[in-house]
Amino acid sequence: MPRLKDEQFARMKRVLHVLTGPTAVGKTEWALRWAEAQGAEIVSCDSLLFYRGMDLGTAKPTAEERARVPHHLIDNCAVAERMDVTQYVAKARAAVEAIAGRGRAVLVTGGSGFYLKSFFAPVADDVAVSGELRAEVGALPRAELLAWLAKLNPGGLGALDLANPRRVTRALERCIASGKTLAVLTEEFARRPGAFADWQVELTRLDREPEDLGRRIEARVAAMLHAGLIEEVRRLRGEGLEENPSAALAIGYREVLALLDGDLPEVRLAEEIAKNTRALVKKQRTWFRTQLPAHRVLAAAAVRAQAELFAGS
Repeated sequence: MPRLKDEQFARMKRVLHVLTGPTAVGKTEWALRWAEAQGAEIVSCDSLLFYRGMDLGTAKPTAEERARVPHHLIDNCAVAERMDVTQYVAKARAAVEAIAGRGRAVLVTGGSGFYLKSFFAPVADDVAVSGELRAEVGALPRAELLAWLAKLNPGGLGALDLANPRRVTRALERCIASGKTLAVLTEEFARRPGAFADWQVELTRLDREPEDLGRRIEARVAAMLHAGLIEEVRRLRGEGLEENPSAALAIGYREVLALLDGDLPEVRLAEEIAKNTRALVKKQRTWFRTQLPAHRVLAAAAVRAQAELFAGS
């Protein structure tokens, strides 16, 4: 009987707690409270917190907040470098295993959809694309990209978004590199286990009433600008911000770049950042509703104690 219990225990999945929600909902505050109470460490799931120096525009946890609870996947690379989901998954997996190895609970927090999805499903295959192939394909005009892709896929292109140049380019790269059609690649991808398939993932999403969230967004934008967002972007531009489209096009950064280039008057800066942030929140809510697995939704303003975040999940 003891041996049977040991085998059953070995088959039990470890628990991975995930806290998400739209921008400015209050994830950082509640993540810190819960992690302190549970003796947990936090793994960031924000596609911009990797970059050193992108502090104010990302509402990155402060040095004081990170001193309260150990954080991972923050300030991992220079702003001119690029991080993709494959790199993220590898780093997140290593961080999660290391935290568990120390006997501590794991809390993943953030709202970047594609990175968040990696905790529930496969998001990247193992097709290796060389730099030479990427450069060759990247230099082709759109008509040639589509013609080559159609030639390699006589059975059709399935649900590929042909209006998205990046997806068309990546599809062609993967077909050439693998020697397989998109249909075969899609079928193989669907059979792949997710990177965290051996974990039990408990997901909680925080939300707020639109009016409340709108006020928080405006307050956050005002605080960022008061703290020196314009100076931060000016400095990061000198460090290669615009060499990394994901960083340069981020809300807060793209508007300040437009200001510095003379394309946006300073009097409209806060309004433009807030407007674009509200549009992002709308997209996030749609993504959460359609892409996430079943999960608990809590009204952030009504949560009374850190224990409520994952109670009964």
